Amino acid sequence: MSSRLSLALDSGLTLSEPLSVVGPTPDHDLSALPNGVEVVQPFKPFHDHFRDRGFAAVPETDSACEDVVLFMPRPKAQARAMIDHACSRASGTVVVDGAKTYGVDSLLKDIRKRVEIEGPIAKAHGKIFWFKADPDLFADWAAPAAQMADGFQTAPGVFSADGVDPASALLRETLPSGLGPRVADLGAGWGYLSAGLLQDDTVRTLHLVEADFAALTCARINVPDPRAQFHWADAVTWSAPEPVDTVVMNPPFHTSRSADPGLGRGFITAAARNLSRSGHLWMVANRHLPYETTLTDAFARVEEIAGDNRFKVFHTSRPRR
Repeated sequence: MSSRLSLALDSGLTLSEPLSVVGPTPDHDLSALPNGVEVVQPFKPFHDHFRDRGFAAVPETDSACEDVVLFMPRPKAQARAMIDHACSRASGTVVVDGAKTYGVDSLLKDIRKRVEIEGPIAKAHGKIFWFKADPDLFADWAAPAAQMADGFQTAPGVFSADGVDPASALLRETLPSGLGPRVADLGAGWGYLSAGLLQDDTVRTLHLVEADFAALTCARINVPDPRAQFHWADAVTWSAPEPVDTVVMNPPFHTSRSADPGLGRGFITAAARNLSRSGHLWMVANRHLPYETTLTDAFARVEEIAGDNRFKVFHTSRPRR
């Protein structure tokens, strides 16, 4: 991606430290910034990307800073909450970089009603602009202290923040009892499936593996069971402390902006790797996603056991080594 940030810096934007950069993805070029700058990124693979490049990566922070550079997410409520949070932390300048497809024009229009902005600079189907931070200016945009959906705590920007995902609901209806003592929920989100799994008394340990720190924070609240173990990790590369009897998952199929069926295939491979030789996988997926070949390559037995015109539920067993 062409760097709007570099163009802004070349055009007269000055940034002072301590500087906090919030929400960048590997598509964003931060080469114009010092390596030691703080990067706030709650998605574990992206967090690790910036950590490995010498930035001070953290999943979240409330620490004070001079300036903030904010890379705008797609969900409107999340973007607004991030603006308010940035203004509460910064004593200097807040910089906002966003794509047109993420609604940056609408956000710019709303911010311009409240504060004088500098820029904006348009490039590569997006805009960057900046303004003086004010801790009171966007207080009505703050994230709610507790956002609830169907009796569970969620948060702006997490997957299925407004209610239970219908694919997960279908999988939960399909699951039998007696899944075994060691179970893993890969891509556990805010904990809907895990909360149901722990109604099974045969489960002794449940690993909740989730890459989104905000979602995992919600899961810790929604699944207050001593059998639950929480892992902020990329499910594709995560390794269980010992082989598990059952994996349950509703794998995501988007990374950043783009649909990526390869992500679901990576989840399937990870499930097979973490299961015992007699282990079982229960998985739900969108009907159009082509996972059958990967499942057949990874497991000796594959069945589609439920579904509708939108989703399909698989039960597989005997992972291939």
